[in-house]
Amino acid sequence: MKHNVWLSVSDLMKGLMVIFLFIAISYIRKVQENQSILTDYVETKTQLHDKLVKEFEGDTSRWQMTIGKDLSMRFNNPQVLFASGEADLTQEFKRILDEFLPKYFHILLNDSLRSKIVEIRIEGHTDDVPYPQLAADSYIANVILSQQRSLSVLQYFRSTPNFKTYTKEQKKLLEYWFTANGLSYGKSVDSNGNYTITSEQPIDRERSRRVEFRIITSGEEVLENFVKELK
Repeated sequence: MKHNVWLSVSDLMKGLMVIFLFIAISYIRKVQENQSILTDYVETKTQLHDKLVKEFEGDTSRWQMTIGKDLSMRFNNPQVLFASGEADLTQEFKRILDEFLPKYFHILLNDSLRSKIVEIRIEGHTDDVPYPQLAADSYIANVILSQQRSLSVLQYFRSTPNFKTYTKEQKKLLEYWFTANGLSYGKSVDSNGNYTITSEQPIDRERSRRVEFRIITSGEEVLENFVKELK
């Protein structure tokens, strides 16, 4: 009788060990899968950043353009920034866009990493000056103004001779990628170009009246889902 009891306990322990073994294997696979996702995300952003830096190596200084690690392209030249309360592109900004956009989309449309791109954001930004003629709420008024600025850039791009040279398939892809976003003064910058919310420095109103280009990769969506799974 005792022999049967010990045999049952032994079988139970073996069963539990097998269960724990499967749990451990499943956990290890999940960790490896997540590590692969993170690695792919970092490598994709690094490769795209390096390609942008190389392509615009001779242009960043003359355009006063910065290329962020987050794949943002920011123009800091006062001659391309918007006048207070205005959404019209300056002639200087149009001239720069005529050079910038063909190079920018040559990389994105023909690169092996284009399958990793899910969105190209044109982000309009403003200073913190209220515009009651647009909306009573200052933030909302600037959302409208910043949206108008991003739309001005998108409309100008679609009207250029270069856009008309793209194939039907390329235009479809660009239309899938493009979003025109109005971010109001939520990401206003200081005199050093840093976000005022993190630097806690006074807003540089002139530098804040800008438009940025930003590439969003598929890895960011996967990474977001990964973070949700951890919660």
